[in-house]
Amino acid sequence: MSPAGKLPSEAERTLVRKSVAWSNPSYGSHPENRPILEYIEKGVVNIDKPKGPTSHEVAAWVKAILGVSTAGHAGSLDPKVTGLLPTLLGKATKAVPALRLSGKEYVCLLKLHKEMPQKLVRKVCEEFTGPIYQMPPIKSAVKRVVRVRTIYYLEVLEIEGSFVLFRVGCEAGTYIRKLCHDIGLALGCGGHMQELRRTKAGPFTEETLVTLQDLKDAYVLWKEDGDESEIRRVIMPMETAVSHLPKIILRDSAVDAVCSGAALAVPGITSLDANLKKGELTALFTLKGELIALAKAEMSTEELLKASAGLAATSVRVMMEAGTYPKGWDKKEHGVKS
Repeated sequence: MSPAGKLPSEAERTLVRKSVAWSNPSYGSHPENRPILEYIEKGVVNIDKPKGPTSHEVAAWVKAILGVSTAGHAGSLDPKVTGLLPTLLGKATKAVPALRLSGKEYVCLLKLHKEMPQKLVRKVCEEFTGPIYQMPPIKSAVKRVVRVRTIYYLEVLEIEGSFVLFRVGCEAGTYIRKLCHDIGLALGCGGHMQELRRTKAGPFTEETLVTLQDLKDAYVLWKEDGDESEIRRVIMPMETAVSHLPKIILRDSAVDAVCSGAALAVPGITSLDANLKKGELTALFTLKGELIALAKAEMSTEELLKASAGLAATSVRVMMEAGTYPKGWDKKEHGVKS
């Protein structure tokens, strides 16, 4: 269970060093220093979705505004729902699945069908934390089977008459409309979702929200005046979208091997997340902070710190182009030179 008011993505992560290494400045670059076209193609924008359009339409508008080849959002919002819609651009769209699976937070206005004692309402809402059973609604994109979803926290903010305002942190794929319906049933009076706004999605919060107009203005400023400052402010490096995942930092000599499809060998690691678990989705980074790939950990932190050889992680999605860093590996060893 997460601490009150926090999603799993907000857990503090620390790195432990396995070996000392330095990065050659001749190769790669810090994400924020990428040339502007590459910066956009490997970027993410935290759009404040307005009420009315679908999430797909908003992503299509972002794509049209920036002139990128592709744009993918991290979790659909119904047309009437507002709030965070992190949208990954161009080559960064490969990271969409990792972000879609992250926890979400919403602020919801529940309308009860009858005014109920406030003490009872708060008590019942408290019971809807932890694992809950949900049947997806009839109008949904997934198969209608009962499934378990985790509610990390549910905080009642205000009660006025038959209206209940609450904040909820939940696992991806939780239906808040169904949650409202079930709370109404538990209270014995019925209820439905009146309004909903998403306030967190994985590592993204309302602090970095930008509107479609903000994005358009920043793009025009860059195109017409050559001023990159605003476009670099409203668009963040794709690395931001996976900052909630545990990390493994690679030495330069191991980078191209992973970019070419090889599994990461233990000698290629310079530091790693202090609490990495075997089988967990992790993000592989360069010493400059560039995202190399999403990978499945083949060992835990404890095992990796003790090991001097073997496979540390297997790539799931390679994000960096081969050739960005020089070869420092041997195909026969399927790893890096020590």
